[in-house]
Amino acid sequence: PEETLSLAETISPLPGLRVQGLMTIGRFEPEPEAARKEFRQLAGIFRKLAELDLPSVKMRWLSMGMTHDFEVAIEEGANLVRIGRGIFGPRSE
Repeated sequence: PEETLSLAETISPLPGLRVQGLMTIGRFEPEPEAARKEFRQLAGIFRKLAELDLPSVKMRWLSMGMTHDFEVAIEEGANLVRIGRGIFGPRSE
């Protein structure tokens, strides 16, 4: 997590690069609540990056959560979720 802030500061002055958000896939556990700590931690980093107001770092997207845990992710601040299995069903093998 500490490296995330440092990386954003390094990327910020580089031409042609922009940071617009963060993404995580929480650990897959049967109980969606198990991902809450990770989601909360990333949401905190997202807020810190937004407060730094670095050039080329404009935090718009906080992508957390998948079909099984998207509700927890939204509660923790996600504004982008991935619910493919919930829409399309399980992948065929």
